[in-house]
Amino acid sequence: MIRLIERGLMFGNLVRVESPVQVARYNRALKQLTGLQTALTDFHIDISGYSPEIGDELNDRRYLNHNGCNRQFILLTVEQKSAPLLNAHFSTNREILKRFIEANEAALTSLTARDAFAGEMENSVFSIDTTDHLLNHRQVVVCGDTTSNHIAAADQLKGKIARFETERDAWRDDVLIAEIVELARQTGDITRHPLSLKECEFETPDYWTSHLGGAYVFASLEEPVIIACDPARLNCDRSAEVIPLEHRNRLASFLEQNGLVENLFAAPREKAIRILRQKMDFILIGMAAETGQFTGGVSRREINALPRILGDALPCSYRALQDVMHWAEHGGSWPFIESTHPAYFYMLRAAPGPNRDLVNMLLSELCPRDVQKMYIFHKEMFYGAYRGWADAKKEFVSDFLARSYAMNKSGVREELFGPGSQEAISSEAAQ
Repeated sequence: MIRLIERGLMFGNLVRVESPVQVARYNRALKQLTGLQTALTDFHIDISGYSPEIGDELNDRRYLNHNGCNRQFILLTVEQKSAPLLNAHFSTNREILKRFIEANEAALTSLTARDAFAGEMENSVFSIDTTDHLLNHRQVVVCGDTTSNHIAAADQLKGKIARFETERDAWRDDVLIAEIVELARQTGDITRHPLSLKECEFETPDYWTSHLGGAYVFASLEEPVIIACDPARLNCDRSAEVIPLEHRNRLASFLEQNGLVENLFAAPREKAIRILRQKMDFILIGMAAETGQFTGGVSRREINALPRILGDALPCSYRALQDVMHWAEHGGSWPFIESTHPAYFYMLRAAPGPNRDLVNMLLSELCPRDVQKMYIFHKEMFYGAYRGWADAKKEFVSDFLARSYAMNKSGVREELFGPGSQEAISSEAAQ
């Protein structure tokens, strides 16, 4: 993984914690949440406050997420909103935390100037053991306060101020006045710097989860559908259609009938050709690396020579996409590719809509040789695959992503997948 770390493709955009004050605040919050503390004086944290260094120190990568369902978090700065979410078990969690921080940025800036803000993302279920649990996971409530309980104190202060303003002879109540003064010392001027939080409840009907072997849940549909990576682990105890990931015909019908995908050539033809050629290059290089015939050469001439070198080992997915490329460049009849064919899902991308990034994540599982899509939308899958690649393929892919993607992430995502596409849920490999 050293190549990925050195090229900024792994553990990117984490927030560094190195000042004694911030470390002390983190430790107070960590002890409050978990009863643990760190001896480290310099470490990095993600959007939730999870630190891979502390995870290694404690030998516990789930120290803020033990059941993988109700994630705890520690905010030291609102700058964490730009960090990735590591060890994600739900595709929605990073976006929820980011929206929570942005919606409450003024209050959180004031709070984290004095103390760490710690809390929990409370799901509508507390564990994911059955299909029913998947379908009931529909809402996340973000709850938290500083370790000194500034928000609770501010709420008390507002109540006492209201009493002072409305109760007859309250100005004579020395105890009430003393309590107001003492609380104000703790909270500051809440009339100028309000400490109340807003937008703490988030709906999550459609999502990916790593639970139960991995599943894509579309509960917002009139008839809920769960796409299961390991269907043997799903006992359907409620009305929902379960589609195994390997049932490509049923998957294709589901995606098309619900308007969740579009053909690559829905984009302008020149753009679609560029995207298709890139996918074909990834397929070629992947197969050449697996057969020991890829030495790392990345010139157009060297890549164009790979079909001849591979010969009969040339993947059928490449041959089918080659027919599509011929149609795109020279015309003729559109090549018919069935949904069971390995090339079929390479011809699709998610249609615009609220589930576009979730669908692109699903498509990355169906197109395992499209390594750029996998890296953007499903980093956990990417890192798992990366560990098994030959060195030549590791070098090519890491160099390609560093040059072609990392330098212009938003531009590449817009080019390939349309405006507003988000990066993957995670930025860490499983260990």
